[in-house]
Amino acid sequence: MTTPRPETLAKLTPVLTKRWLSPDAWRIGTYERLDGYAALRKAMQAHPDDLIQLVKDSGLRGRGGAGFPTGLKWGFIPQEPDGKAPTRPHYLVVNADEGEPGTCKDLPLMTHDPHSLIEGVIIASYAIRANRAYIYIRGEAVHAARRLRHAVQEAYARNYLGKNILGSGFDLDLVVHSGAGAYICGEETALLDSLEGFRGQPRLRPPFPATHGLYASPTVVNNVGTIASVPYLVLGGAAWWRTMGTEKSSGPMIYSLSGRVVNPGQYECSMGVTLRELIELAGGMRPGHSLRFWTPGGSSTPLLTADHLDVPLDFEGVAAAGSILGTTATQIFSDQDCPVYATYRWLEFYHHESCGKCTPCREGNYWMVRVYRRILSGQGTQEDLDTLLDTCDNILGRSFCGLGDGATSPVTSSLKYFKQDYLDYVEGRTAPKLSDKQLVGAH
Repeated sequence: MTTPRPETLAKLTPVLTKRWLSPDAWRIGTYERLDGYAALRKAMQAHPDDLIQLVKDSGLRGRGGAGFPTGLKWGFIPQEPDGKAPTRPHYLVVNADEGEPGTCKDLPLMTHDPHSLIEGVIIASYAIRANRAYIYIRGEAVHAARRLRHAVQEAYARNYLGKNILGSGFDLDLVVHSGAGAYICGEETALLDSLEGFRGQPRLRPPFPATHGLYASPTVVNNVGTIASVPYLVLGGAAWWRTMGTEKSSGPMIYSLSGRVVNPGQYECSMGVTLRELIELAGGMRPGHSLRFWTPGGSSTPLLTADHLDVPLDFEGVAAAGSILGTTATQIFSDQDCPVYATYRWLEFYHHESCGKCTPCREGNYWMVRVYRRILSGQGTQEDLDTLLDTCDNILGRSFCGLGDGATSPVTSSLKYFKQDYLDYVEGRTAPKLSDKQLVGAH
């Protein structure tokens, strides 16, 4: 185990995670003692448009994967002139579905500090003039959902939710809705359909949720980490927020380290930290392991290698390296892990979770799983590698939503960096990982 250097420890920036280890951190009393709901009181003194401008000035970008500017998204909501009621209701929806393999930063936030998310929901709803908000949480996240619902009850009891919040004249109702465990509902329009009671499938766009979202009304959909950042941003101001991170990727970010490190877990650092520094914070690689490949943002982001240890983990830095920052789910694989087998397991997930609405994703992932089974059972051919690339080419940019595109990322990137591993299976130098029984249906 390595001890982090002082300059590396300085990269730690506990903002969203600062209360996580406090006793009873999920209770409203603890939250209020630690600056809880102070930002709400401050926000209620400001004009909603000023709050939207504050978020724009801060440079806060979505923490759910795409990195879209949050203030810009809020500004898309059509507003009536002051004093006039909206012709259609406005909604705020928090995407807490978190189903990306390797992604695990939203669940601990909701479990240990649910009131930070609730306070963010209230401020964001006030800014976009929404009187009803929803938190759509993954069905398997039973404990986090219980914590959230209890926190919502506490907030209602303190008049942070409900009618005439803190005497401001602003009303807000908040509903915590548990989904049924479908990964596709992490896509914002599929989430909206599910929330309306329909089968979770992505919608054709345009129209976009900003004008035709939940119940065909103006809707903002944001990730948990994005909304939970809002109270800190309101209290500290845009200039303070920009002291962390980089010029175009401001603020702190929770990086989820898993895999072959000594201390896997959540590490909140200023954006722009490198993997080398994160591994150092995590106590180094496990004894007997050396880094071989890793994901910067979950399994739907192209793989990177040990050559990318010093890439800044912000939106621009990772994109320049040929990948995507995504959900900052940093999965660490060593020289004892097989990139071909890892990609196969991810593809099994994407094949299973495809909603089936579009042909490229539905059929492409189905057949790629079978090609991988052939390769890993020792019955693959050189043509199979060409078939994988050709299939990815038919999926990328042609599927109905990002699930199909994301599924191609580990395939194309692993073939780019580790083609020899594929050839070793095809040419018999690596022993098969799958048996003939697992091969059934692969032809």
